[in-house]
Amino acid sequence: MKIEIWSDIMCPFCYIGKRNFEAALSQFANKEQVDVEWKSFQLDPTIPEVPKYQDNMYMFVADRKGFSYEQSKKMHQDLIQYAKSVGLEYNFDKALVTNSLKGHRLIQFAKTKGLGEKAEERLFYAYFTQGKNLSDVATLIKLGKEISLTETEVNEALTNSLYVQKVESDSKDAQTLGARGVPFFVINRKYAIAGAQQPNEILKTLEKAFSEWQKENPNALEIQDGQVCEPNGNCK
Repeated sequence: MKIEIWSDIMCPFCYIGKRNFEAALSQFANKEQVDVEWKSFQLDPTIPEVPKYQDNMYMFVADRKGFSYEQSKKMHQDLIQYAKSVGLEYNFDKALVTNSLKGHRLIQFAKTKGLGEKAEERLFYAYFTQGKNLSDVATLIKLGKEISLTETEVNEALTNSLYVQKVESDSKDAQTLGARGVPFFVINRKYAIAGAQQPNEILKTLEKAFSEWQKENPNALEIQDGQVCEPNGNCK
């Protein structure tokens, strides 16, 4: 069963949504038959790499949304508490606002190596918890190495226009499917979950979708694992 997840690595509800999805998947009896693919969605491609109030998230949001500083800070404090409820630590006091394109390019390349989820998780943590600048090439090289990419591979992600095209293609695909924002979860191109919904609600949709998918794919095998030799020569 295929699950596609659109998100922006600078979207606070996307990181929370990832945790809620993981909690639901951990309770899903057929999780071994689920294929998850992370997709790119830039909420605001117009943000410059060094925007006004880059090192002041509260002022940045207040300025762009027409809020007061106090309203912005209260909104972010509420987000901090929401994040804590799912085991995440948001440090908006040191967050550095920037354009998310370079981060998405890195994720797109990581997907070609089977490292899409690892890249997504590492960049979320770097932005929301550590206050890393996700437009800084040296920072992205360091983060890439932490998920087993080489410096050459990170540079390839950041210079080859193919990965910009993949980011743009993902965003257009989401809009075609009816996404008005992120996170946006699509199951078998038949069911969609919009927003960071609670794990129990996600689980209900997973179970419903899987039941239908299983009926449509009667030849899907239930595999009991044992010791095997794999094509790469590993025997375990």
